[in-house]
Amino acid sequence: MAKLVIEVLEASDLMPKDGQGSANPFVEVDFDEQRQRTSTKLKTLYPSWNEKLVFDIENLRNLPNKTIEVIVYNDNKHGHYKNFLGKVRISGMSIPFSESEPMIQRYPLDKRGIFSHIKGDISLKIYAVLHGTENLKTESFQTAAAEGMQNLKNTEDRERNKKKKKEKELKTFHSLGDVLENPAEKPVIIEPKSDVSRAMHMQFPGQKPEYALVETRPPLAARMGYWGRDKTASTYDLVEPMNFLYVNVVKANDLPVMDISGSLDPYVEVRIGNYKGVTNHFEKNQNPVWNKVFAFAKERLQSHLIEITVKDKDVARDDFVGRIVFDIAEVPDRVPPDSPLAPQWYRLEKKTGQQMSHGEIMLAVWMGTQADEAFPEAWHSDSHSMDQTSLTDTRSKVYFSPKLYYLRVHVIAAQDLVPSDKGRNLETSVRIKLGDQGRVTRNSPIKHINPEWNEELMFIAYEPFDEYMVFSVVESGGGKEEVLGMLMKPVREFKHRLETSKLPDAEWFSLYKPYVAEEESDMHRKEGTFRTRILLRLWVDAGYHVLDESPHFSSDLQPAAKILRKSPIGILEVGFLGAQNLLPMKDKDGETTNAYCVAKYGTKWVRTRTLADTLNPRWNEQYTWEVFDPCTVITIGVFDNCHITGKEDAKDQRIGKIRIRLSTLETDQIYTHFYPLLVLEPSGLKKNGELHLAIRFTCTAWVNMMKRYGKPLFPKMHYVHPISLRHIEWLRHQATDIVVKKLARAEPPLRGETVEYMLDVDYNAWSLRRSKAYFARIMVLMNGISYVLRWFNGICYWKNPMTTILVHILCFILICYPELILPTFFLYLFVIGLWKYRFRPRHPPYMDAQLSQADVAHPDEVDEEFDSFPTSRQTDTVKMRYDRLRSVAGKVQTVVGDLATQGERVLAVLSWRDPRATALFVLFSLICAVFLYITPFQIVAVIIGIYVLRHPRFRSKLPPVPINFFRRLPSKSDMLL
Repeated sequence: MAKLVIEVLEASDLMPKDGQGSANPFVEVDFDEQRQRTSTKLKTLYPSWNEKLVFDIENLRNLPNKTIEVIVYNDNKHGHYKNFLGKVRISGMSIPFSESEPMIQRYPLDKRGIFSHIKGDISLKIYAVLHGTENLKTESFQTAAAEGMQNLKNTEDRERNKKKKKEKELKTFHSLGDVLENPAEKPVIIEPKSDVSRAMHMQFPGQKPEYALVETRPPLAARMGYWGRDKTASTYDLVEPMNFLYVNVVKANDLPVMDISGSLDPYVEVRIGNYKGVTNHFEKNQNPVWNKVFAFAKERLQSHLIEITVKDKDVARDDFVGRIVFDIAEVPDRVPPDSPLAPQWYRLEKKTGQQMSHGEIMLAVWMGTQADEAFPEAWHSDSHSMDQTSLTDTRSKVYFSPKLYYLRVHVIAAQDLVPSDKGRNLETSVRIKLGDQGRVTRNSPIKHINPEWNEELMFIAYEPFDEYMVFSVVESGGGKEEVLGMLMKPVREFKHRLETSKLPDAEWFSLYKPYVAEEESDMHRKEGTFRTRILLRLWVDAGYHVLDESPHFSSDLQPAAKILRKSPIGILEVGFLGAQNLLPMKDKDGETTNAYCVAKYGTKWVRTRTLADTLNPRWNEQYTWEVFDPCTVITIGVFDNCHITGKEDAKDQRIGKIRIRLSTLETDQIYTHFYPLLVLEPSGLKKNGELHLAIRFTCTAWVNMMKRYGKPLFPKMHYVHPISLRHIEWLRHQATDIVVKKLARAEPPLRGETVEYMLDVDYNAWSLRRSKAYFARIMVLMNGISYVLRWFNGICYWKNPMTTILVHILCFILICYPELILPTFFLYLFVIGLWKYRFRPRHPPYMDAQLSQADVAHPDEVDEEFDSFPTSRQTDTVKMRYDRLRSVAGKVQTVVGDLATQGERVLAVLSWRDPRATALFVLFSLICAVFLYITPFQIVAVIIGIYVLRHPRFRSKLPPVPINFFRRLPSKSDMLL
């Protein structure tokens, strides 16, 4: 029996119909009075169905006279009707008679009427088959079909065919990625009764579906094992392999001259179909050296020939010098860790194909993947339309933050000051400047020529310590300022202190009068006259960790000194697979989005390549970090590159950001999800698309990792000599400023707006929305306490007599046998922990819009959050009060947030959110239950009393193990926007 098979693959750039810039599309197909439809894809303008619709063909001879009508609708569930999104009419004459013959065709959607506003296209694959005889030739296939259909026109067979049509159909859900770009992927067959989208969406009560996490199952080598010759699975096993044709143009030799003057300005043009890449040209050089690599995506190759042409740069028209042509089928494959392919000399040919008498070029051509070492620096075919000067901004790079240190200056006293007016009291202070950092001491209480300050100031220094610190003793009495002496000291001469070692001795330094003329700026010249001296203690504290992120979601907790750092305990691997449904960021310029990703963990920053003019980029790049502490957070952001168009003053736009705490990941577990990219703007919350990531945390030192849960979160110096809170935020601001400036000078630069967004420089700014989120977190904790109180109240009032009787019996048992109280309690915790193991979270945390109160924030609250500081909304008086309120409220919200964090850590003990911490606590509970059972209660009480009331000599300044363990437990701080 003949069947007509219509594979509905995908659609793109559909017309929004739901009033929120999106649609819920589905496809309805009509053929010969038979109608079938696909499933509905929610909230997308680029749906992917990958479903087969099978129709009966009554008479195969009449198929050329039939018409297939494919209509795309928007499923408007609220209005209980469907909106028209476009249609396609296909004639039966174009339908092939074999599954191997048809090609995937993309049809533009047509209007229904004159006033219809329709856009977009749809991909279909249509063919006819004879059931069970696909190997027959076309002619015999048509004859047999026609004869068989003459005997199938009675009513019973028609009814039977209708019943067959209603039987269960199989839907084909391909793995992630464009099915057009991966036609050879093995599909996964799923029955339509299983609600795949509902099972894959990680949705919480009250969470909107478009803000939820979506689990995926892409064909990664880490899950599927080694495939044939795939040797890169061990290093690039978290991304899908992407094949590239690489052309390495090294140099040329003995090129012929083309100009009358006897000169040559050569360059090379590499062309495959419509894709063309060129090298830079050299003036008057017959032996140029280029060393440039071109990478062409294999899936987009438009020709089977590679044409490499050497041309002479000219004003009017470039002259042809010679060329080399390769057949792509003869290009060798190269898979790392194979050594790079050695370039070879090739004799240039004329346009007629004859070899030239002189002139040759050195080339290397091979097939590789994104694991090739030439991939990051290569010119890519997807950027063929860009200007050559903008290609640098599109490459993938790895950056490292500068190594930061705390620098302390103890200003003690000065001697023999020489003011211009010696008859009045001196109001002296010391101004210290290090780069862009400036601090001033208070005025000395001793108002004469030998003042004393005894004040300690802190700065941020960074390697290689090439800056100078400038000291100025300033007298500010009498309404004017006078510099009484200056000192310039190189930072590299400062002594270093590790942990709690002895402070360096204070030293006297000579001060010099400042020079007026610029040519006399060197203060150590012989003409400088000694006036006074100052007593200083200068040192670099290398035992601290310099915070450039918020401590709630810091990615690095190691001390600055390398000798104090611990060995790594694991490896974090992140595969940037791609993104989908990105919103156009540059509609004004005729472009869509030039997306790239940035990830920050520790001091290592990574940046993927920029994929130009696409709303569904596929990076497939994998990066690795060493992990020194599991209780850290990785930050990943997506940005729109606005600099590849040549606009230097443009700023890269934010598309979205996510944070993932490593302690919430199970070891050796691969997490592949679509993460919603949410951005809070003055107009409100906006979803800019979804980011597809593959994440794996591998532990290499289990014992050391478990020990970390009992160690202090920060280095020892933070507890022995803590830094005051009023200095922490100022120092963090200075550290962030240094990181921004250093990364902005890299090539290609990591822009300041990108770094500031990744580091959350304004995290502690006043926000009524965030304050409400903190308050909501506290209320969730209070609801648990309230439930316990209501339960106890119910016991007292005999609301459930059976429960009350059981509680009375338990109370009598514990009174008679008090030694069972603690064992029972810890055994109860152990059982609860095991019970909750079944319901442990199976996905990593993400930016929660509901928890952040971002989806319900009032527009005025959001406008206040984005207001400048000081405010510019009201009059001067209101501005002063408004700023004071925001300053106080910012401190209050920090305290409230810390309170919520502590409470959530209590709940995280048995939630298996951090599987290692919960496992440790559950095991500890079991040990305590056994120990306390075999040990008399009186002895345990005496030990606890002695420990709690122990002498201060036996106490340590470091926090105890239980406190360290508690502070390492995860909270929801890193899930807030």
